Amino acid sequence: MSPRFRPLTLLLLVGLAGCEPTAKNRGSPQPSHTTAAPSISGSADPLLTTRGDPVPHATRVARGKRWVQQFECARCHDGSGVETPPLTKQCVGCHRAIQAGGLKLTDPTTGKVSSPTPAVLAEWQGHIVHLRHVPDLADLGETLRPEWLARFLANPHDLRPALPASMPRLPLSEEQARDVAAYLTRTAPRPVAGRVNAGDARRGAGVFASHGCGKCHAFGPAQRPEAASDPRFLAPDALLAPDLQFTRERFRTDRLDAWLEDPQRVRDGALMPKPKLTPAERRDVIAYLLEAELPKPARQALRAPLPLLTRPVTFDEVNQAVFRKVCWHCHAQPSFARGDGGPGMTGGFGFEPRRLDLSAYGAILAGYLDDAGETRSVFTPAAAFEGERDSHPMLLAVLLARQREELGFAASVRGMPLGLPALSPPQIQLVASWIDQGRPH
Repeated sequence: MSPRFRPLTLLLLVGLAGCEPTAKNRGSPQPSHTTAAPSISGSADPLLTTRGDPVPHATRVARGKRWVQQFECARCHDGSGVETPPLTKQCVGCHRAIQAGGLKLTDPTTGKVSSPTPAVLAEWQGHIVHLRHVPDLADLGETLRPEWLARFLANPHDLRPALPASMPRLPLSEEQARDVAAYLTRTAPRPVAGRVNAGDARRGAGVFASHGCGKCHAFGPAQRPEAASDPRFLAPDALLAPDLQFTRERFRTDRLDAWLEDPQRVRDGALMPKPKLTPAERRDVIAYLLEAELPKPARQALRAPLPLLTRPVTFDEVNQAVFRKVCWHCHAQPSFARGDGGPGMTGGFGFEPRRLDLSAYGAILAGYLDDAGETRSVFTPAAAFEGERDSHPMLLAVLLARQREELGFAASVRGMPLGLPALSPPQIQLVASWIDQGRPH
C-alpha cells in the first residue's frame, strides 16, 4: 500500500445514544444492577432535574460546548453542534468515504486533491472493520438522562454488544463530563410526569420475544443479540442497538411509551424501526424492561499470559502483526498518515502530543514525551496494574492493561488500543518475546 495514500483513520469510537440517529469500553466497571426497578410513577424523573447543582445550567451548557470542541467529538460524530473537521482529521467520515468509493484527500502542504487508485481503494475497503457506524449526537436530551450520560462519559462501559469497538476513556474530569452531558441534552423539553406503569413484566417478556427485539438488543449479560454473531445483522440499527439492561438508568422514563410507539417521532432519523406494539403491549414491555430481575455479570478471571517464544522474533514480524495492523493510525508521522499523525503523535481528543511514532523501528526506539515534556523510552518499566508489584516495559504494559480493562479490572496506565478490542494473546506474546530478546531489528 502506498504510504502517500494512507488516510488517517483513528482507532476511536464514541457511543452515546441508543438505536438512535447515526464510541463501549469493555474495560470500565459495569454500572450496578438492580434486581427490580420501581414502576414509573406520576412524578417527574428526579434524574431529569438539576436541583442541587451549584453551577447554573446555562453555564454548564456553554462550558460543555467548549469541551465538545476541545475533545473533538466531531471527528467521529455528526450532530455535535460544532464545526466538522476536514476529512483527513475524521475517523468515521474517512471510513465511510472509503466504503462509498469516493475518497478524496487533500495534501495539507500543497493543497492538491488526489484519490487512491482502484486497487488501493479495494484493499482499504477489505480492511475496514471498525468505525463505520456511530450514533448521531443531535437531540440526545429527547431520550437520555443527563446524569447517566455524564457518568458514562466519565467512565464508559460496554453498551453495544454487537460492536467490537467502544467508547474510549477520554481525559475528561467528572465536572467536564457533567458539562458535556448538559450541552448534549440541552434541547430536551421540560420533564413531564411519567405514565403510571400498569403493565405485566411476564407478559412483556413474551412480547419482547415474539416481536424479535432480541435480534438487535441484548437484555443483560445472559442474553446476547443475534447481531453480535449473525452476519445477516450488520445494518447500523442492529450494530448500534444498546443493551437494554441499562434502560432503567439510561433512558428517560417519561419518553419510553412514546419511543416504543414511534421512535422517529421522538427523534428525527432514529434508526430503531417502529415496533408496531399495541398500547397494552407497550405497557407490558416497559414493565419488563424496568422490573425484570437481572443477574449480576460474573467477572471473568484473568488468563495467564502465553509463555515467551524461544524462537527468534524480529521487528518485521512484530510490525506486520501488531504495529502496522493496529497502531499506525494513531502513532505515525503526519506526512505518512496523510493527516495529523493521530492523537498518540500530535495530540487530539483531549490528549497532549506524545510524539510517539510506531511506524518505523528507529522511531519506536526514539520514545515519547512524558507529562513534563521529557523524552522517555517506551521500554521504561511501568506499573501497569493497581496492587501489582511487578512492572513491565511501558509498551507492553499498555497492551496488558487493555486486556484488564475489558475484564473490569483497574489499570494504572491507559490501555491500548484505545477504544478497540485488546490484542490477542498471541499478539501480546509476540511483542513480549521481541522485547525480551533485546528488540532485534
